Amino acid sequence: MSSQMNRLFVPGARFGGLAAAPPAIGLDTMDSPVAVADARGRIVQANASFVSLFGPLAGPAGGAALWAWLQPATPAGEFLGRLAAGQAVRGECLLDTAGGYPRWFSALTNPVLDDHGALASLVCVLTDITETKLRDGIQRTALEAIAQDRPLAEIMDAMCRAIERVTPGVAVSVLRVDAEGRLRPLAAPSLPPRYSAGIDGAPVGPCNGSCGTAAFRGEPVAVTDIFTDPLWASFQDMALLSGMAACWSTPIKSGDGSVLGTFAFYYSTHRGPDAYHCRLTEICTHLCALALERDAARERIRWQANHDALTGLLNLHAVRRLTEDAIAQTDRGGVPLAALFIDLDDFKQINDVLGHRQADLLLEEIAGRLRAQAPAAALLGRRSGDEFVMILPGLDAPAALALAENLRAAIARPLVSIPGRKLNVSASIGACVCPAHGRDWDTLMRHADLALREARHGGRNRVRLFDAELGARELARARLEQALKAALLENRLQLHYQPKIRLCDNSLAGVEALARWHHGETGNVSPDQFIPLAEQCGLVVDLGYWALDEACGQLARWRAGGLRVPSVAVNLSPLNFHHHELPDVIAGILRRHRLAGSDLTVEITEGLVMESKPEIQATLAAVRGLGVRLSMDDFGTGYSSLGHLLNLPVDELKLDKSFVQGLDSHHAAATLVDAAIRIGQSIGLTLVAEGIEEESQRAFLCAHGCEIGQGYLFAMPMPPAAFETWLAERGVAEPAA
Repeated sequence: MSSQMNRLFVPGARFGGLAAAPPAIGLDTMDSPVAVADARGRIVQANASFVSLFGPLAGPAGGAALWAWLQPATPAGEFLGRLAAGQAVRGECLLDTAGGYPRWFSALTNPVLDDHGALASLVCVLTDITETKLRDGIQRTALEAIAQDRPLAEIMDAMCRAIERVTPGVAVSVLRVDAEGRLRPLAAPSLPPRYSAGIDGAPVGPCNGSCGTAAFRGEPVAVTDIFTDPLWASFQDMALLSGMAACWSTPIKSGDGSVLGTFAFYYSTHRGPDAYHCRLTEICTHLCALALERDAARERIRWQANHDALTGLLNLHAVRRLTEDAIAQTDRGGVPLAALFIDLDDFKQINDVLGHRQADLLLEEIAGRLRAQAPAAALLGRRSGDEFVMILPGLDAPAALALAENLRAAIARPLVSIPGRKLNVSASIGACVCPAHGRDWDTLMRHADLALREARHGGRNRVRLFDAELGARELARARLEQALKAALLENRLQLHYQPKIRLCDNSLAGVEALARWHHGETGNVSPDQFIPLAEQCGLVVDLGYWALDEACGQLARWRAGGLRVPSVAVNLSPLNFHHHELPDVIAGILRRHRLAGSDLTVEITEGLVMESKPEIQATLAAVRGLGVRLSMDDFGTGYSSLGHLLNLPVDELKLDKSFVQGLDSHHAAATLVDAAIRIGQSIGLTLVAEGIEEESQRAFLCAHGCEIGQGYLFAMPMPPAAFETWLAERGVAEPAA
């Protein structure tokens, strides 16, 4: 309609002889509000649309000045001067309507000149741009705040205030629905704080006010009389004290249709929303949904950055950060703090038997039990795999140990998370306290770990508190670890060789290479000490490779020197067989020293032989494929069954010395040894008896068919030169062929 008016009133148009106003041709048929003013800017004509929108006082009877009414910030001289020059004036203005609601208009004011070129009249055509202005303004406000990463409550508050500026008599609120289905106020700048506090935590439900009901139903709820509507029965007193009479609430929904919150208009009179309010709500609920979804996404990212995905517990990074804050408070207030490391015993075996999915269910149930036992102020996290950490602000050593025992008992209860199974799991727990055992995260974690290690070594399923003795042992262990690394790097380890004797004729069957270490400061270090240390600090694989190369090299040197040594045996850690390159390493060593595969025997543990993982079995088969013999060490001390023995990938069984040394004193030992020998013979395996110290033991073993023995009766492990002397003195050495 404004284009029609522009055709009727062309800027600078002249109306012959008319000094007052142009004819009001068809003004009342126009939908757009139109006003005509005289040369001084006073309204002299207005159409029905104009009067209906702004009231009678805006018409000719009101005598309002058009320029002051449309653009109060523009000086009258400037406004009229531009029109007198024949220029149309265009602008935007926010005008109060007769209904009490301000609306935005685009105002186009055209001058009408008389025959002498003087300003005769002004014609103003208004176009309602409220919806566009509000949409653009509110959207810009909200989107800029979102882009600037401002807090959610700040974004919502700015939006509510922007709406309240253009909706007099209305109070706006935005509520969020939390994960537990409760309402949480985000913004309500014009509502009394006591009211917002009163509804904080109110549940979503079918009769919980306009907002709680709208969130429950997923559709708008308009209550025009709060004091008579049953939906408000629980909140009428608060509403009365807050001066509210009516409330219209609309659910804020995510893209998938779930309810994120509510957007509400509160009225002080008994009324419902009009079309203007409905349009505002359409705009704002969409923007609220964007802001809430962005905040939820940020919250998910924050949660994922600080929590373990499987158990929902804190991850180690978050526990560390929060613990460092707690330690700082401990330092200021002198309040103790305890740290617990919780490790499930033998979880690897459970994982192998059950599979990863069911093992994960077990971990989730264990995490739930720990959470149920943890004090409110505790920090509970998953350290790794089957290990958990609990930080306990305010607990001293006795209280921490008491809680640790409760945790151990809770874990030990039969597990029910796996259908069809009732499993029992135990846990070892290490504890330390701040400040007695350390004043920083790294020290506390190291000491809790030491206590945990001591609990495991002490038999598992127990609690151990860190003490000074543990600290001294750890310091000594750390120093020994560094010395071992240097000794291996600088080739300061040695191999000693113990003969393996054929019991039937006392001839040499081979030698076993045994690692020895002479520490420059402390003297000889027992293999029982440095071999486990090598496993703990990651040196045992390199130690195994070194022993293979050194033993094969020594065998080659003996043969080159005329000593006929049938073969050499080398002990390897199970960890060596977790490296798929082991067969290639052995093959390269044999080639380098010009030895056949049959010249080497590799001694392995019973646990490794029983390992069911395909990659381990493939490595064992590849080593045997080189012609290398495999010997199962310490036979009889593990858990081999007769059925497993039929399919063992080994050539030799080494009878543990504990059975041999019991031959003279225990009838049962003699029976077991005889049975073991017969089993080995029946399935074609060579039997080697360890730890022979008495002639009577040798005689028994020989009489019962044991082929090979070794022990102090024949010789103790010796350096190469001593072995050569021993061999020469016994007269068993023969020139190489």
